[in-house]
Amino acid sequence: MGRGRAKAKQTRVARELKYSSPNTDLSALQRELAGSTPSYAPARATDDEDQDEYRDRWNDGDADDDWAASR
Repeated sequence: MGRGRAKAKQTRVARELKYSSPNTDLSALQRELAGSTPSYAPARATDDEDQDEYRDRWNDGDADDDWAASR
């Protein structure tokens, strides 16, 4: 019990979102769709030593042989 009020609120919010027309920044949308350069630089992994350690540790080529179907 008690679901009625929550469901009514969800319905009201959904209806507001569906029928509202927010102010859209069309120039920003155009820049985004045109593929302009982002204002931030994505971080790159430069230290491969840490990755190599885990790669060597978990990349055992024979590990899958235990699960192979035998006939």
